[in-house]
Amino acid sequence: MASTSTASAPAHSPRWQQFYQLTKPRVVQLIVFCAAIGMALAVPGLPSLEQALTMLAAIAGIWLVAGAAAAFNCLIEDGIDARMKRTAWRATAKGELSRPQTLAFSAVLCGIGMALLGVYVNLLTMWLTFATFVGYAVVYTVILKPTTPQNIVIGGASGAMPPVLGWAAMRGELGFEAWLLCLIIFLWTPPHFWALALYRAEDYARAGLPMLPVTHGNDYTRLQILLYTWVLLAATLLPFLTGMSGWFYLCSALALGLGFCGHAFRLWRGYSEKLARRTFWFSIWHLSLLFAALLIDHYIP
Repeated sequence: MASTSTASAPAHSPRWQQFYQLTKPRVVQLIVFCAAIGMALAVPGLPSLEQALTMLAAIAGIWLVAGAAAAFNCLIEDGIDARMKRTAWRATAKGELSRPQTLAFSAVLCGIGMALLGVYVNLLTMWLTFATFVGYAVVYTVILKPTTPQNIVIGGASGAMPPVLGWAAMRGELGFEAWLLCLIIFLWTPPHFWALALYRAEDYARAGLPMLPVTHGNDYTRLQILLYTWVLLAATLLPFLTGMSGWFYLCSALALGLGFCGHAFRLWRGYSEKLARRTFWFSIWHLSLLFAALLIDHYIP
């Protein structure tokens, strides 16, 4: 998942806060939320006490490994972050945290998270979570992001995994329902991230990153956002069409999806930074409320 925050941190923040900010807490919160929805949907009815304890262990483990991946991303991109207004405040970019410190912090978080998942959840979830760590921190950050404008499309596969991890935590296997949720996040990621990239294009150009607005221009990017939102809308109907959810979710998905398409259409018709920002923030609410609707629908008799 892409960044959900563009705010800067205060100067001279305490050391603990510098480490905490490396975990990209807002991004991780959305990741864990989607994983938790996958857990809830994998359990028919209300969870038992044993299942609830497994959920808590899985949430903690996924949270820690996701935070470790974010910190490793900051380590790899400290030079890039220093050249971008959006990220220049990070302690790694400012040199306030050294590379060995950041690497050790990431390793400790990942190790504790993996241990929690392996001991208290199951090995399938542990290895899937570690694969997601590698997919984001290494494949996306090191290989894809600096080399191709399709980085967020290909790399979005790792960001789409949280509901799969949640499902695996409770079932010990991978069902088609989990992959439907994964597909939704996979298709949501490009229009979400490209809306941000539109009004941060100068930042990415300065950093030398081949993001879509930099390599293909503003107009082409806006068209891609529009096309993806319509494909995403179709994908969000699949849980209803496959019997995974009911009418409450269907109505919610249609309202949220058409709202996202409406933002994308207005952005395509005429660009403004204000509208790009509004589209970016709407996309966050779109995914959050969509998954909340899935959860509510799951418990409607």
